[in-house]
Amino acid sequence: MDTFALIVTIGVALFFTYTNGFHDSANAIATSVSTRALTPRVALAMAALMNLAGAFLGSGVAKTVSEGLIQTPEGSTGMGILFAALVGAITWNLITWYYGLPSSSSHALFGGMVGAALAGGTTVYWDGVLSKIIIPMFVSPVVGLVAGYLVMTGIMWMFRKSNPHKAKRGFRIAQTVSAAGMALGHGLQDAQKTMGIVVMALVIADVEEYSDPIPVWVKLACALMLSAGTYAGGWRIMRTLGRKIIELDPPQGFAAEATGATIMFGSAFVFHAPISTTHVITSAIMGVGATKRVNAVRWGVAKNIILGWFITMPAAALVAAASYGLVYLAFL
Repeated sequence: MDTFALIVTIGVALFFTYTNGFHDSANAIATSVSTRALTPRVALAMAALMNLAGAFLGSGVAKTVSEGLIQTPEGSTGMGILFAALVGAITWNLITWYYGLPSSSSHALFGGMVGAALAGGTTVYWDGVLSKIIIPMFVSPVVGLVAGYLVMTGIMWMFRKSNPHKAKRGFRIAQTVSAAGMALGHGLQDAQKTMGIVVMALVIADVEEYSDPIPVWVKLACALMLSAGTYAGGWRIMRTLGRKIIELDPPQGFAAEATGATIMFGSAFVFHAPISTTHVITSAIMGVGATKRVNAVRWGVAKNIILGWFITMPAAALVAAASYGLVYLAFL
C-alpha cells in the first residue's frame, strides 16, 4: 500500500504539472500570438521546448518547495497530505482555466500544501510562507508593473525617430527571443515546484533523502509533463492576457516579455523564490500598456484578475483540507 500510495501521489503530481502547463502556456506566448509575431502552434511548440530546457537549469526553487513551507509529514498520513494538496491545486487550476482567469498555479499549489498540512496536523513554516510566498506575491507584481512601464518608456525614447512600420517589424522578430525567454523562465520556475513535491513524496516513502540530488528521472518527468501541457495550450486564458487587458503591438509585447523573463530568472537564481509567472507577466502587460495612456488598460478586467490572485491560496487551501478529510475517512 505504501508503494501504491507513492505511485499515485507522483502520478497526481505529474498531472498537476500538466494542468500547470496548459493553464500557464498563455504566460509565455499570449503577447507573441496577439501581436502576430508567432502563429499559435509555432508559439506553443517553441514554449514547450523551452519549458523542457528550463526545467534543467536549477534546483533552488524545488528545495524551497520541498523543505521551506511545511514540515515533512510522515508515513501514510504524509502521503495523504501531499495527495490532498495536489487535489486542491488541480481543482483550482481547472476552475480558473474554465473561466479564462489567469490565476497562479504556483499559489494554488502552495495554498493546497498549507490547507492539507493544517488539516493533517502538520507544522506549517509560516516564516517561510511569509518570506518565500506572501511577500513575493505582493512584490513581484509591483516590480513587474513598474519595470514594464520603465522598459516600454525606454523603448519609446530610443526608437522615437524610427519608422514605425520598420520598428514594429523588427520587434515582431525580437519577440521570438523574448517569448523564448519567458518560456525558459516558466520551465525554470514551474517544473521545479512539482519536482519539490515529488522529492517530498520520495522522502516520505524513505526512498530519497533531502541531501541527495534530485533524480534525473524526476526532472525529466516533470519537464515532459509541463511541456506536454504547454503544447496542449490554454486558449481561454490566452485570450484574456493577449487581448482583454490591452491590445498589444510588437514593441509592447517585447517589453512585457523581456520584463517578465528577467524577473523570473532573477527570483529563481538569486532568491530561490517560487514566484508566479502569471503575476509577473500580467502586471508587466499592465505597466507596458499604461505608457500609451492610463485608461488604455482595461482596469475592470485587471481588477477581476487581481481579485483572483487574492482568493487563489485560500480557495485551494479549503479544497485541499476537504480532500484530506475524505482521504482520512477512506484510507487512513
